[in-house]
Amino acid sequence: MFGLNPNAQQYLARVKSFMQEHVLPYEEQILRDYVTQQGHSDWTQWRVHSKVEELKELAKKEGLWNLFLPDARLGKGLSTVEYAPLAEQMGRSIIAPEIFNCNAPDTGNMEVLYHFGTEAQKKAWLEPLLRGEIRSVFGMTEPQVASSDATNMETTIIADGDDVVINGTKWWSTGLGHPHAKIAIVMGLTDPSADKYQRHSMVLVPLDAAGVKIERMLPVFGDYDAPYGHGEVSFNDVRVPKENVIGRLGAGFAIAQGRLGPGRVHHCMRALGAAERALEMLIKRGMNRVAFGQPLLKLGDNGTKVAKHRMAIDQARLYTMYTANVIDNHGVKAAMSEIAGIKAVIPSVLQSVVDDAIQIHGGGGLSHDYMLTGFYAMARALRLADGPDEVHQAMVLRQELKKYRQES
Repeated sequence: MFGLNPNAQQYLARVKSFMQEHVLPYEEQILRDYVTQQGHSDWTQWRVHSKVEELKELAKKEGLWNLFLPDARLGKGLSTVEYAPLAEQMGRSIIAPEIFNCNAPDTGNMEVLYHFGTEAQKKAWLEPLLRGEIRSVFGMTEPQVASSDATNMETTIIADGDDVVINGTKWWSTGLGHPHAKIAIVMGLTDPSADKYQRHSMVLVPLDAAGVKIERMLPVFGDYDAPYGHGEVSFNDVRVPKENVIGRLGAGFAIAQGRLGPGRVHHCMRALGAAERALEMLIKRGMNRVAFGQPLLKLGDNGTKVAKHRMAIDQARLYTMYTANVIDNHGVKAAMSEIAGIKAVIPSVLQSVVDDAIQIHGGGGLSHDYMLTGFYAMARALRLADGPDEVHQAMVLRQELKKYRQES
């Protein structure tokens, strides 16, 4: 059902080859440098590794750039189903998505601009993002409200003459500490009297605009995720022209729905790539490390755990590919249950396999000698990012019950 056509197959083969030849051999060196930076909360000192910049240029030259965008002119014209296996390969390394210019939140932001942006917005922001010259952030989550219910949002985006004025605070804005971050897509409340899902707007806010202040970077389990960072940023009477509004005032939720569909497939497939890498590490360590006269995989139920993880990863991949197929053939709205379902399932699958991989690596698994702590932080964060597990499970329930109400 999800067989790739020859064009998609050759891209998958080329991404695999690029990962093996150019990314994985330098991964340890690059991550060691980033670990040094992660100890510093002063994001102004963070830098992108020179090797990453070199590999980005190489990926661009080899035509492995902007693979996520379903446009044959700006991207490679790959569907969600065709791109999903490529995202899985990129997910095998924490550093890989940026190298292919397929990293979050930029992919989602670029898709927003591609689908909803004006020609002027595309020229000013989409084109530099597609070239990899700048990076972007997405401002939705807020510290003072339960952001699992996005209608709680308190940041305001108010029309004032030819401008809109933004006031509020966002946090966990991924990529805010990146030295190339230049623009934020900010979502906020415009009209509290409107329909519940027509009150909010999205607006493009340059990070150097007057009134924008990056307050701090937020550590995840003690690491600052340099050179990307997850930051808190305040907007104090920030004034930008109305031309910076995406779509129209009040269209924020409709745009967000479109943004989160393919983006969640990308997240989930990258997470499955990390899960595959963690399972490989678990198996190799378990086969080669000996305790009490036996390989670790023969002790306790370690072997059974491997089998369970194999089955769970394969089931999760099929679920995600099915979701991608529904998006491609019927649109994001038709895939609401599936999109929510994979977002609830896949991070937990990753978290489970990484937890067992850490356990079998012993003390080393807790260190930066392996990438397992990075994978674990990714898994745990994904269970909150773009909405917590419980919100996605509630969506699946609502969609399921609708079927029975329609029958009665």
